[in-house]
Amino acid sequence: MNKNIIKLKNVSKFYYNKGIIATGFTRINLEFKIGEFVAITGESGSGKSTLLNVISGLDTYEEGEMYINGKETSHYNEKDFENYRRQYIGNIFQNFNLVNSYTVYQNIELVLLLNGNSKKEIKDKVLQLIKDVDLYKFRNTLVSKLSGGQKQRVAIARALAKDTPIIIADEPTGNLDSTSAKEIIKLLSIISKDKLVIIVTHNYEQVEKYVTRKIKMHDGKILEDKTILPTKENLKQKIPNCSNINLTSKLRLGIRNTFNIIPKFLLILAVYLFITVALTSEYSAFKKQEFIAETSGYNYLFQNLEDNRIIIKKQDNTPFNTNDYKNISTINNIDTIVENDLLLDKTVNLVNDNFWIYATVNNINNLEGNIDKGRMPTNDEEVIIVGNIDDYYIGYMADELLNKELSLQDIYTGEINNDIKLKVVGIQYSDTIDYYSNNQIYVNNTIIEKLTYQINQQYSHINILFQDKYYNSNYYNNFFKISPHSKINKGEAYISNDLNYLCPNNNCLNQKINIELENIYYKDNLNLTVSKTYNKQNLKTLLNIEDYESNNGVIFINPDDYNSLFNKSTYQSSIFVKDVKLIDETVNLLNEKGYNTLKIKDTLIQDGTTQLIKIMGTVVTIALVIVLFFISYFVIRVILKSRNIYFATIRMLGATKKISKQLLIIELLTVSNIAYFSFIIIIYLNYLNIFNIEFINTIINYLTLKDYLILYSILIIMSCLISTKFSKKLFKESTMKTIKEEV
Repeated sequence: MNKNIIKLKNVSKFYYNKGIIATGFTRINLEFKIGEFVAITGESGSGKSTLLNVISGLDTYEEGEMYINGKETSHYNEKDFENYRRQYIGNIFQNFNLVNSYTVYQNIELVLLLNGNSKKEIKDKVLQLIKDVDLYKFRNTLVSKLSGGQKQRVAIARALAKDTPIIIADEPTGNLDSTSAKEIIKLLSIISKDKLVIIVTHNYEQVEKYVTRKIKMHDGKILEDKTILPTKENLKQKIPNCSNINLTSKLRLGIRNTFNIIPKFLLILAVYLFITVALTSEYSAFKKQEFIAETSGYNYLFQNLEDNRIIIKKQDNTPFNTNDYKNISTINNIDTIVENDLLLDKTVNLVNDNFWIYATVNNINNLEGNIDKGRMPTNDEEVIIVGNIDDYYIGYMADELLNKELSLQDIYTGEINNDIKLKVVGIQYSDTIDYYSNNQIYVNNTIIEKLTYQINQQYSHINILFQDKYYNSNYYNNFFKISPHSKINKGEAYISNDLNYLCPNNNCLNQKINIELENIYYKDNLNLTVSKTYNKQNLKTLLNIEDYESNNGVIFINPDDYNSLFNKSTYQSSIFVKDVKLIDETVNLLNEKGYNTLKIKDTLIQDGTTQLIKIMGTVVTIALVIVLFFISYFVIRVILKSRNIYFATIRMLGATKKISKQLLIIELLTVSNIAYFSFIIIIYLNYLNIFNIEFINTIINYLTLKDYLILYSILIIMSCLISTKFSKKLFKESTMKTIKEEV
């Protein structure tokens, strides 16, 4: 005896709408077995389609109990009914519920992929089913191009593909001509030999000679339940083994859904391009402002504040040599190496009776571009000046300035350095030098060595050890100030008679003086012997110096001895990188090669503007993301409204809410990735100067790889959130609500 596969006991279905309760059907008692071909008839509104939806798990019920193979279902949630539909139910609908943008093959394949089968293993089965319904020559035809009868055959093949024990057909011939209707009913009759087939029809005459049982409904109740033909005994149920759709199939379906309706794809792509461009433009604009703020600070120690400058010294504190500079030059991002970089921060005045020019010093080898006035230097004393054409001296008085001899004046002491005389032989005008920038004086290596020598003096701290006591030597105090003089022999020193009181018997002749020098780069010392003492009467005779008062207390030594303290190798250099965005990577490479580094932009003193811009940028970006999210959600929701039928269909076929949402996420992620990387390609083409778009130049100049990754992550998160929000709106408590309600 056949066991009941479906049993309804006092089952009722009600609808609630704005406080009004409507009855679908009440207190239905029915039992169904394998092998039955059941026709449910009745006038419109009698509850037959509602009963079919409850039996197939597409809708819930409010009273009574429905049993599936003897198991109660009143406690079932939507997930339980999804599993039930996957294992037990094959649906055939009056309006077919096919995916019109899929081919015949893809529609039948879809149900098997959703049930966990792989594409490769189902190919033969799908083709055989297509042959069984006589549609093989249409296998690669879009179902939107088929006739009604052909579409219903596809729907039957799809229902058979699952090989479930129950086939549910709601008015399967309602939209067909009589010939097609007969063929469909005959096909369903053949199917019912080893399955339970339940068909709702308004035309009982069409099915009368095939059905084994007739149920008539009226006003939500059973009026007639009549057995026409007995069913075979001991028919076995064939419940297929179902598993979740695999990742490969999800990706295949998600990507297929992306492109199967081209207008929909283009509209969503336009939305994501808008999001990408708007977000990237806003983000790069704030990065630009942040960069300007970071590089607009000030520093009392450094004059050259270019953002691509890195100050370097060796980690072992030894001086630089030729091999060091060769080693550094192998780094790709290095543009220029300034060996004596102290000059970059050395500001001097070039003066004579008619001119006063404020400038920083640079090596002539670093001069780029052409000379606007004059010529290039040919000897050590000749120099080039670079400045703005609106500058009074180098602009309006350029002709008078050329070939004039100028002296260097220390900007701190005001002292004129008569040892260095310079002649301006060339002038170059630069738009990058303005009222707030220093002019540049380009000199050769000989002048650089002399200036470096002076800089070492300024940066060095000198102590004099005399008679077991230390005395500080500095520019502002004559006593124990060190000064070179050509009339003094090496290893000797002349001191003032006023210092005799420090020595035994008030006589300092032949006493030792130790000069100790220290700066941030090196230490040195010099041992000398006092060979003479001077006073007001003999200073002119000894050293040809007439101004005794201005020199009393000075320790005079031999120039070679003096120079030995300051003429040292280079301990600090600077490099300038080609691409500031890669400066951190360059710093890491320098550190690996044994050099300590200091990015000049890290030394700038800020006024708080940078932090304010960062905070504002973060707030505005978050606000923009929120606005773009809601705008894009509402636009995409309108675009995807046409997809309601698709998602309702796959849920009828056994897809869970989770799987449906994942397919939507894959679809939107695919479009968002296409939009993002298309924009990246445009940025790259702009970088190659294939075309020139100003706002893209800003993006190129101020965004780093990290920024691109941040923007990409935001876009991906937005896509997932849009999919999630849309899914919550789309996937209602039951599949029927998804079908009936609009998003």
